[in-house]
Amino acid sequence: MGRNIRKRRSPLAVKAIAASAALAIGGGGLLWAQMNASAHESNNSAQNYTKAAAATVATISCPDVGQKLTSVPDKAKQGVATELANLDKQITEAYSRLASTRQAQANDANFVQNAIVGPLKEKRAATIDRIRLDITRVGGQFNSSLSQLAACTTQTANQTTAGGGQNNGGQNNGGQNNNNGQNNGGNNGQASAAPSASASTPVDVGIGGQAGNGPTAADFVDITKVAANVQGKPQNGQQASTGSFTTRCGVNANKNHNTDNVIVAPGVTNGAHHLHDYVGNQKVDAFATNDTLIADQTSCQNQSDLSAYYWPVVREQDGSQDFDQNAAGGGTEGNVGKILTPVKAQIKYVGSPASKVTAMPQFLRIITGDAKTTTNGLANANAHWSCTGFENKVQLTEQYPICPQGSQVVRTFAFQSCWDGKNIDSANHRTHVAFADPASGVCGNGFKAIPQLTMRLVYNVTPPSIVNGQVKNAYAVDGFPEQLHKSATDHDDFIAVFKNNLANTIANCINSGKKCQ
Repeated sequence: MGRNIRKRRSPLAVKAIAASAALAIGGGGLLWAQMNASAHESNNSAQNYTKAAAATVATISCPDVGQKLTSVPDKAKQGVATELANLDKQITEAYSRLASTRQAQANDANFVQNAIVGPLKEKRAATIDRIRLDITRVGGQFNSSLSQLAACTTQTANQTTAGGGQNNGGQNNGGQNNNNGQNNGGNNGQASAAPSASASTPVDVGIGGQAGNGPTAADFVDITKVAANVQGKPQNGQQASTGSFTTRCGVNANKNHNTDNVIVAPGVTNGAHHLHDYVGNQKVDAFATNDTLIADQTSCQNQSDLSAYYWPVVREQDGSQDFDQNAAGGGTEGNVGKILTPVKAQIKYVGSPASKVTAMPQFLRIITGDAKTTTNGLANANAHWSCTGFENKVQLTEQYPICPQGSQVVRTFAFQSCWDGKNIDSANHRTHVAFADPASGVCGNGFKAIPQLTMRLVYNVTPPSIVNGQVKNAYAVDGFPEQLHKSATDHDDFIAVFKNNLANTIANCINSGKKCQ
C-alpha cells in the first residue's frame, strides 16, 4: 500500500485483555489423561500424574509466516495460499504426533527434538522456499528473513499457564505486528493444555479438555468476580455518522458447516482445521469465487445481502460427540464435544463518531481477531467474551466467563472500520483495513471510514465448574489443535457481497442517522 498506518485495537479489547490477564486463575500444571489410563482411576492418581508431568511439552509454537507476508503478486497468490495451508497442516500433524508419543518422550529426553521438531523445521524450510519460488518466478520480491521462520519451539505447561500475559499497547504499524504488541516471552499468559488421547481411550472430560488439548480451569473465570473494565466510546463529532443498519440472517439453524476458509486458504479443503458456522451466503467453501458468491442464495431476510458471515463454532465439552467426531477439523484435530447453535446472532453495521462512511466495496474481505494468539501473542486479538447482564461492565479476551444462573454466554465482534480505499484484500489479510483511533474514532493516514460490522452471538451454556483445580463441563471455541482452545483465539470472517445497490443503501442510512433494516 505504501502507507504507514498506526492501527490500534479498540479500547474495549485492550482493556479486556489487561483485565483478563490480571484476573486469571493462577497455577495449573499440565493436565492430561494417560494414553492407557482407565476412566475409573482415582482423582488422587490423576493429580499425582499431573505433578509428574509438570515439565512435559504441552504444545508446539511455530512462527506465523502468513502474518509476515505483506506483498504477493496476483499470479502467485494461489500458490502461496496453498503453501501457507501446507504450513498449517504440518503443524497440526506435528502436534498430533506430539500428543501420541508420550511414552517415547518419557523414555528419551531428545525424542521431541529429534523426531518431531527437527523434521518439522525441515518441512517448513522446504515449504517457505516454495513460497519464495512462487513469488520470485512472477517477478515479485521475497523477504529473505522469512526463511528464518522455519524453526519451531515447544512449550511446557509452565510456559502456557494463564495469568502472565500482558498486552503492551496492542498497536500495529501498517497493520503489521510489532513486538511491543505481543506477550513478553512469546506466550506467557496462555493456559495449559494437553495431548489428545485416541478415540478409543476413555478420558476424564475434566482433565485438559475432552480431547486432551484444553481448555483447563485456568481458562475460566467467574464473571461476577471480575471488576468492571469496559471503557466509554469516543464522543460523536459534528460529522459523525450515527445511524445503523441491521441485517437478519439467522443463527445457522440449518447446520451449514465446513472446515474451509476461502479467505486464508482458497482451494484448500480443511484449510481452517476447525469448524465454522455460516450465515448469509449459503455456498461458501474453499472453492467459492466472487462469481459464485454473487450468484448464490442467502439466509438473510434481505435477499440483497449475500455477504458471507462465518465464525468458529463453540462446543460444550460434556463428554458427548458430534457428527464430525472422526473428521478432519473436528474430533481428529481436537475439536470435540456438542456443537452449540447460537440462540441469537445479531448483525449490525454502525457508523463512525468522527466522519461519514464510504460504502463498502464489493467482495471486501475482513478477518477480525487472530486464530493463532498462542503463537502470535495478543497484538491482533479481538475476542470479547461476556454474559448477558454484564456486557456493559465486563469483556474478557484471555478467559471464558462462567455466567451466573439465568445468564447466557455472549461473543461480541467489532470489525475493522477503516479501509485503504483500494484493496479488497491483502497478502496477510490485514493491511488493507485497520481500526480507527480508539480515543477519537479517526481513521489514519489516508484510510477512510466504512460501515463497521458488529456481531453479537448469544449461547445457552451449562456453566462449567472448577473442582479440585479441574474444569468440568467446559465449553470452548474451535481452533487449530496446537492453539489449545484459548479464548483469545476467537475470530470472525466476512466477505461483502451485495446486490441491488445495498452497499450504498447501508452507507446512506448510517450517514443520515437512521436505524434501518
